[in-house]
Amino acid sequence: MNAEIINIGNELLLGDTLNTNAQYLSQKLTELAIQVNYHTTVSDDEEKLLQLLNISQQRSDIIILTGGLGPTPDDLTKETLTKFLNKKLILHHPTLNKIKKYFQKIKFQMPSVNKKQAYFPENSIILENQNGTAPGCIIEEQNRIFVVLPGPPRELIPMFENVINFLKKKIKGPRLYVRQLKCLGLGESAIAEKIKKFLNLTNPYIATYAKQDCILIKIMYRSESEKKALPAINSFKKKIKKILGNIVFTDDDKNIEDVVAELLISKNETIAIAESCTGGLVTSKLVNYPGISKVLVEAVVVYSNISKIRRLGVKEKTIIKHGAVSKQTAKEMALGIKNTASADIGISITGIAGPAGGSKTKPVGLVYFGLAIQNKVFTYKYIFNGNRQTIRQRAALTILNILRLHLLEAN
Repeated sequence: MNAEIINIGNELLLGDTLNTNAQYLSQKLTELAIQVNYHTTVSDDEEKLLQLLNISQQRSDIIILTGGLGPTPDDLTKETLTKFLNKKLILHHPTLNKIKKYFQKIKFQMPSVNKKQAYFPENSIILENQNGTAPGCIIEEQNRIFVVLPGPPRELIPMFENVINFLKKKIKGPRLYVRQLKCLGLGESAIAEKIKKFLNLTNPYIATYAKQDCILIKIMYRSESEKKALPAINSFKKKIKKILGNIVFTDDDKNIEDVVAELLISKNETIAIAESCTGGLVTSKLVNYPGISKVLVEAVVVYSNISKIRRLGVKEKTIIKHGAVSKQTAKEMALGIKNTASADIGISITGIAGPAGGSKTKPVGLVYFGLAIQNKVFTYKYIFNGNRQTIRQRAALTILNILRLHLLEAN
C-alpha cells in the first residue's frame, strides 16, 4: 500500500506554523510498511483542495488530510471531502454532546459555530478527540482510505494511534520493524565511515540521519513477524554498538539529558551548573527530566564578568589575563559552583555565541567547558559553527555528553 499526506492551512504556507505532522505521520506509516510517496501543503481553498484530491485518488491507496477541522468558515476539509466523494454531511449527535460537555467543563457556553465540528461525511468512522473539539474520521470509498485529522499535533498524535490499529487490519504482507540508536561525539560522516559495511544492506536497511540533538542510526527490517524481526535487529544493534562504543548514548527514544539524569540519580551524584553563553539552556534540559531535583543542587547564569567573580569566586586577574572565554575561567567557574553549592560535580560553560563579539584569536563559536568531578578538574575547548541559537544548542548537548562519558568511566 502507498500513501500521501495532504496538510491543509494558510498558516503552513505562510510559514507561521511549523509542519511537524508530516514527519510524524511518515514515520508511523513507514513502520507499517506503507510507502509515503507525496507530501503536499494546500491553502484553505475548496477549489484547490478538490483539484488535489482528484490527483491524489489516482495515485495513492491512503490519503491523509490534516487541518481545517475548526469551527470557522475557512475550515473546509470535511465539507470539501464530502463534496468530492459525492456524499452528504450528517450530524453525529454523540460527538455534538461531547463538544457541549467540553464547554460545560470549562464553564463556557458553546458557540453555535462549534456545532459544525459534529458533522461528518456519511458512513464515516469517527475518531474521538481527547484534547480538543475537532474529531477526525476515516472513510473507505472507491478502494481508497481517506483519513481526516486535526492540525494541532497534541490532538493529531493520540488520535492517529487509533488509525494505526485500523490500518494494521488492512495491511497484507510483511511489515517494517524499526529500531534506532542515538549518537553524540562524532559527526554523521565519521559515523557513516565507521559503519559503512552495514549501509549497503537491503534487509535490514540501515541509515544515518543528522538530527538537531544527535546523529540517529535507524535499523529497518522487513518481516512477516516481530518474532523474526527483533532478533535480527538486535543482532545488528550489538554489532554497531561494538564498533561505535560510547558514541551511542541510547538505543531508544531518550534524549541525552534523560540519559545523564538517570546516571546522576543512579549514582546519587549531586550536580551544580554555572552557565554563561548558554544562559540556562543546560539546566533547562536537565529539568525536563522528572526527579532531577534529587541531584540538581543549584544552577546559576553568570553572564557578566562581575557575576563570575562575585558568585563563583573566579579571580579578577584570571579574567584580565586570559579573558572570560578561556580554559582558565572555565576551570575556576566549575570549581566555584561545585564548592559554593557543596555538590559532587560542578560544570561550567563560557563562550562566544555571536553574532558579534568574536576576534581572530577568539572567534564566534568558541566555547570552553569546565568539569569538576572526583577532586579533578577537566577543561574542553570547542569551536562550533552556526548562528547564535545553534551554537548555544550544540554547546549544551556537548557538555551533557562530556558529563555522561565521565559518569560512565566512574563505573
